[in-house]
Amino acid sequence: MNIFEEYLKKITTLIHENQKFLELTHLNGFKGITVETPPAEFNSDLSCNASLVLGKINKINPKNLANKIKELIINNLKDFENIEIAGPGFLNLELSKQSLVSNIKKVLDNREIFGKKYSNNSYNIEFVSANPTGPMHVGHCRGAIYGDVLANLLKFNGNKVTKEYYINDYGNQIINFAKSVFLRIREIKYNEKFILKVNLYPGAYVIDIGKKIIDSNKAEKFEDFDKSFKLIKKESLYHSMELIKSDLKKLGIEHDNFFSETELVENKLVDKAVNLLKKNNYVQEGYLDAPKGEIDKNWKKIKRLIFKSTLFGDDTDRAMQKNDGSWTYFANDVAYHMDKVLRKYEYLINVLGADHTGYIKRITAAVSALSENQVKLNCKVCQLVKLYKDGKPFKMSKRAGDFISAQDLLNEVDRDSIRFMMLNRSNDVELEFDFDKVLEKSKDNQVFYVQYSFARICSLFKTLKKNLEDKLIFDTDQLNFNENEKKIIRKIFEWPKIIETASFKFEPHRIPYYLYELATLFHAYWSKGNENQNFKFIEDGKIKSEGTLITIVLISIVMQRGMSILGVSLPNKM
Repeated sequence: MNIFEEYLKKITTLIHENQKFLELTHLNGFKGITVETPPAEFNSDLSCNASLVLGKINKINPKNLANKIKELIINNLKDFENIEIAGPGFLNLELSKQSLVSNIKKVLDNREIFGKKYSNNSYNIEFVSANPTGPMHVGHCRGAIYGDVLANLLKFNGNKVTKEYYINDYGNQIINFAKSVFLRIREIKYNEKFILKVNLYPGAYVIDIGKKIIDSNKAEKFEDFDKSFKLIKKESLYHSMELIKSDLKKLGIEHDNFFSETELVENKLVDKAVNLLKKNNYVQEGYLDAPKGEIDKNWKKIKRLIFKSTLFGDDTDRAMQKNDGSWTYFANDVAYHMDKVLRKYEYLINVLGADHTGYIKRITAAVSALSENQVKLNCKVCQLVKLYKDGKPFKMSKRAGDFISAQDLLNEVDRDSIRFMMLNRSNDVELEFDFDKVLEKSKDNQVFYVQYSFARICSLFKTLKKNLEDKLIFDTDQLNFNENEKKIIRKIFEWPKIIETASFKFEPHRIPYYLYELATLFHAYWSKGNENQNFKFIEDGKIKSEGTLITIVLISIVMQRGMSILGVSLPNKM
């Protein structure tokens, strides 16, 4: 139920049926015409810009056109109590009492699915995919929560969603990680000093992994790295992934599928992907120019396989092979995405870190080529998280071993605060996470403010000895809403639009922002009761107004749906 869509359809249908009366030569498919929530200073429920849009393309005075459309609406639609023309020709419409109550009943009768934008598409969302060389750090948390909540949002609308983790368990970083574990094992077992070298991992967690490997391989002497490599790699990756999965679980995140890069290589998926692209003439042997900024004399012009990614919007064609003829990292990634395409997903979403922005065009081009433009890849970049405590920044460095881990963060603040606050800004801008603010019990702590509003509602219903889930029976004729309640109800009606926009644009941050605004309206109304007895919700143990009771139930419905999508709890008391 989306009243903005419903009334847009009613108004545009009315205009279409009366095009001659309105002297409109062009309707342009009603493109650009919207029904929105009017600015707060207007005491209206809806605002329509039809007069401005159609007036411009038909070269008609928009105010004159607005008056004629107003006349049509009054004579043909019985949904509105009052219609005002504002500014250059906006139609501000106030719902009649009967229409307002009718729309409220729709929400109450469909509380479990209110806001749902039905869809039945299949999505693969790949997120986190941190190198399995240690536990998650705070930078990973933002992308992890973004991906998880986006999956919840798409599932809420009826889509089929696979949450996937790509394990980068192949390449030099894994060799360096295994080498680090080997040296720690030598340190533990033979008292050999661990000497920090470039690209090694010195973190304390590496010592813990080393101890576990020693305990489970008591007969192994670990005298030679090359001889022990397979064993150390296998067990190091296992223990590292267990750390990552444990961190994710503590954040309320569980993936449906884990895809190994090593298995991709061993199963020769790169060869299959290259052959597929060759078949369609998207890969050929050739030479690449030196990268921008590269000194020509240092550049080796070597014949290699090249993916013609410029055919699909990339800035340059991309090498599939290194100088030694081995596959590039990009070639492995192409093979992985071929596998996803072959699994018949309609939409692929990759949640990337801030350092992967330059990779988007080439992998998007690869998916277009692999699927013959049938599968859409969306890459969403989560920018950096800046941590602050006591007014000072915290810094992270995974290789240095002093990074701020997800567990460090969880030791400071609870999961609910992390999930909510990691989404309080758009993913494409940097996020400041202030430990002090998220621990405050005040309006500045947004998750607390939303949770506290629901706890207040639960307390009110406990006083009334009522259940929030009970069906409301009320007399429409006796039902009235004051201005505070009308403001809240208008906000409630926006919920389906929030869900639709957040889903269509992959912007789940719109949900916590909206919930905070709704909580602010509720707390402001609640506080008025402390200032003026007339605004008290309860008198002598009974609700003073059925309109108040209905408004509060509407708030609880949206908050429960919204916080469920966010994966954040709603305590009954605080």
